[in-house]
Amino acid sequence: MEDFETVLLDLDHRDRVATVTLNRPEALNSFNRRMCEEMRQVWHLIKDDEAINAVVLRAAGERAFSAGLDVKSSYGQPDIVWNHEDPGELLSPKWQKMWKPVVCAVQGMCTAGALYFVNEADVVICSDGATFFDSHVSAGLVSALEPVGLMRRVGLGDTLRMALMGNDERVGAQTALRIGLVTEVVGEQQLWDRAHDIAACIAAKPPTATQGTVKAIWESLDKPYRAAMDQGLIYTRLGNPIAKAELAERPVPKTKPRIR
Repeated sequence: MEDFETVLLDLDHRDRVATVTLNRPEALNSFNRRMCEEMRQVWHLIKDDEAINAVVLRAAGERAFSAGLDVKSSYGQPDIVWNHEDPGELLSPKWQKMWKPVVCAVQGMCTAGALYFVNEADVVICSDGATFFDSHVSAGLVSALEPVGLMRRVGLGDTLRMALMGNDERVGAQTALRIGLVTEVVGEQQLWDRAHDIAACIAAKPPTATQGTVKAIWESLDKPYRAAMDQGLIYTRLGNPIAKAELAERPVPKTKPRIR
């Protein structure tokens, strides 16, 4: 297992769950270039491990899930503006073509670039003390990247309100649940366990089915309706026979459904 400077990676092959922990609590888990590069490595390690079927993304410390880009260090963009890169591409499992379902567990504050993590997760839960906001305009910065993904989750109105209010308003856990930014709110002490339980439940299912589902849904967002439906049909024809064979080889234990 590789050692990382800014993140922790745990591979639980019994439950088939990888746990990625942002590990810069002294810097509010803000990301610098090192973290971005390490996150890209982590996504590829998880992608290549066929004994892992789902991922928990969480963060160390109590104050913040992440404060976004580390403004106290230079990210190191090239001199030529046309060669600048969006750090979100390295942080994103989808940009890395890693289709294993990601469960994101948010505690404390989640602001600005931290929304990259939320935007690209498949299931997002948070603690009852979590807050979400977009600080860009309060710092004299145009908020033009994170809102693109945020609109897919909460719609135009709430995205614009978050982007324009900046530091002057924070979205609390219950509001985040109401607008669809998260799907569940739990106590802070239960957050990590609940995220692992969700990931383990997903990981027990045939991986071709879960990963094909993630891939199909996310790719559909960039396509017209009919083109997305046509591509989705192809994915079912490709994936269903393989997933059925996986299910026969490793049946999913039957449990009483949970009412959410």
